[in-house]
Amino acid sequence: MTKVRGSKGAMTVVAYRGDAKTLLAFDLTTEASRKRLAGFTIAVKPPGKEPYYLWNRLQFRKPEDHAQDPDEPARSTINAPLHKFRWVHVPGLEHQGLEPAMGDYVYTVTPRYFDDQQHLMPIDPGLSVDVAIVVEPFSKGSLKLAFTRGFTQSQAFVEHFGLKTKFKPSKAPLQFDTSAIAGTNPAGETFTYAQQYEWSGFTARDRVFEILRAVEADATLTMDLFAYDLSEPDVLTLLLAIGPRARIILDDAGLHHSAKKPPEDRFAELFVQVAGAARIKRGNFDRYAHDKVIVVYRDNEPVRVLTGSTNLSVTGIYVNSNHVLVYEDADVAKLYAELFQTVWAQDVAAKPFRISKLATGAHSFGSAAVPGTSIAFAPHNEADARSGLVAIVARANKEADEADKLGSVLFAVMELQGAADNPSTPR
Repeated sequence: MTKVRGSKGAMTVVAYRGDAKTLLAFDLTTEASRKRLAGFTIAVKPPGKEPYYLWNRLQFRKPEDHAQDPDEPARSTINAPLHKFRWVHVPGLEHQGLEPAMGDYVYTVTPRYFDDQQHLMPIDPGLSVDVAIVVEPFSKGSLKLAFTRGFTQSQAFVEHFGLKTKFKPSKAPLQFDTSAIAGTNPAGETFTYAQQYEWSGFTARDRVFEILRAVEADATLTMDLFAYDLSEPDVLTLLLAIGPRARIILDDAGLHHSAKKPPEDRFAELFVQVAGAARIKRGNFDRYAHDKVIVVYRDNEPVRVLTGSTNLSVTGIYVNSNHVLVYEDADVAKLYAELFQTVWAQDVAAKPFRISKLATGAHSFGSAAVPGTSIAFAPHNEADARSGLVAIVARANKEADEADKLGSVLFAVMELQGAADNPSTPR
């Protein structure tokens, strides 16, 4: 992870680069510098735009009792300093609108203090520390890592799109027009479903559409798709345009296949019309095929793969907190191509897959282009599933024993009941 450090006197600021976001961490190294500390003011200078102060959801009950900048709202951090030694800045939450700038950002962090009467004193620029860091979608070598915002219940979402906005029209058809007006925000400005989707889907949405649009535009490219939830209208439109250059394995568990004709059933019918019945298979590995994988081929050679936790649905991309991994690497893509072909040939059957080499071991990669990666595919038999979970626990315990408690681990468990049948997921 890229990090930049800045110091002045007792004040140190470290900026950590994320996926189009920045983690800021502050430290005051002396007892005197922490005396009567009120918090931290953060100013942000995006590339080519005017600087602004971050906002704090907590503000003084009586702002008039404290030093205030009258040109800033009471919740601006110049008027209501942050009461934390860390903060994550995601451009576009409250400033810069729906399309924030990417590039070189400068963060100016200033410690703020109370006087003897517990009144906030004016800001002292002499204490400020600047750090400059690149803010842009994350990539490392041939890997792109991206995330949805997952902020549908946040104040930032409400300010952009209102409290009661809908994510799709009532009784919407399968491929509804996302350029239609979706609502009006608190400032009286209208917005479309597409604008709402772009903001909520964040970089994960960009990576998904980047791949699908590239395949649609280039007749030399073909693709294989594993899908569980499949209902995002613009995704469906692109898949139908790609048509016979795609093969699709689509889950047919009860949620996605019934007399009520859920979106997956309706899409399958449309896809057969444009691509033929031989280009799509339905299956669920005895339970459900909870996969989200796109393999891209050029002249029948795998060149790129997208995977992760993001279902290709309105809720998967725009409501839930999810991630996407894109490997622009032929070796990783070849593994996923083998996975798809195996499942395709086995008609999405769990029994033969569980004993295949794909399901019974981890598949490791690591080079100058590909960061260290271990990939395991489910469904597993019980022994392999337990072995995988034990390895995760061992890794977490090892990180906990790192010197100075500086280890780190990020892991999310959706469900342990029946874990052997859960989706194919990198770990």
